[in-house]
Amino acid sequence: MFTNSDHTELAELGEFGFIDHITQHIKLTQPSTIKGVGDDAAVFQFNNYSTLISTDLLLEGIHFDLSYTPLKHLGYKAIQVNLSDIYAMNGTASHVTVSLGLSSKFALEAAEELYLGMLLACNKYGIDLIGGDTTSSKQGLVISVTSVGYASKENICYRNTAQAGDLICVSGDLGGAFVGLQILEREKRIFLENSQIQPDLEGKDYILERQLKPEARRDMIDLFKQLNIKPTSMIDISDGLASELMHICKQSEKGCKLYEEKIPIDTMTYDTARELGIDPSVCALNGGEDYELLFTVKQEDYEKINNDVDISIIGHITEDVKERVLISKSGAIHPLKAQGWKAF
Repeated sequence: MFTNSDHTELAELGEFGFIDHITQHIKLTQPSTIKGVGDDAAVFQFNNYSTLISTDLLLEGIHFDLSYTPLKHLGYKAIQVNLSDIYAMNGTASHVTVSLGLSSKFALEAAEELYLGMLLACNKYGIDLIGGDTTSSKQGLVISVTSVGYASKENICYRNTAQAGDLICVSGDLGGAFVGLQILEREKRIFLENSQIQPDLEGKDYILERQLKPEARRDMIDLFKQLNIKPTSMIDISDGLASELMHICKQSEKGCKLYEEKIPIDTMTYDTARELGIDPSVCALNGGEDYELLFTVKQEDYEKINNDVDISIIGHITEDVKERVLISKSGAIHPLKAQGWKAF
């Protein structure tokens, strides 16, 4: 929870005074931006490209816990998780709008921290923040981000276009965000039982950052261009590897074989999961919030990706829609089940 000796009530500024204050540091960088914040609607224009739009909603107590989530990190994450949807379409993200519902417990200084994180993410990825809305909230903090991007029609990747024989690939490593969350939840429980005990987070920087400050994989879109590869299907991993792969299989009307031993898991993720008594593979399959890219490629692209240290080939697509299985390290075959995040 944000604490600061400076405490300016939002009511002192009013809605438009607050908007003017919080958006004063926005700088537009996209050539496609005609008009940003300050009018009834933003104006942007792409020539010869298809427009991509995605929206995410983050609710206090459901998607984040302010007892251990710094507001600056939350703002950064709110932007990143939305940009990830654009990159999952093999597109270029360019603009965002941000809408906030703020309860009376949030002072201006807290809102500034939140926006600072958002602007850091926008500046890092070359994104223009072009508008949004603000209102009071009786349910705590509500964040809605809409991202806009573009791609040529022939380069857009969908979930429903995987073909039998395609290789199943994933960027980065998985499970870290979930294990980081378990560490934060553990330390919160200990603190609530005894407030004199300070959180023990030493040596867990990587998995904590995976949870609190994820990075959308824009670099993978650049890599595909360099390697002259267009994925046959793609999705970002927000709800867990198993859940996302099932989305691809269902929408493509195909099956899959996924190999447990091929799933990339960082050493810190693996060791910490074991310390917590959790199966690391379960964390990778069902944890979610890694925001890596899960994609399929044609077999003839194998040599292009085989030596890339940031891409793991973890299985292949099959023709039989009923064959959606996980091959364990021992060789046992298990039905693949989506047990990740459930919105309801």
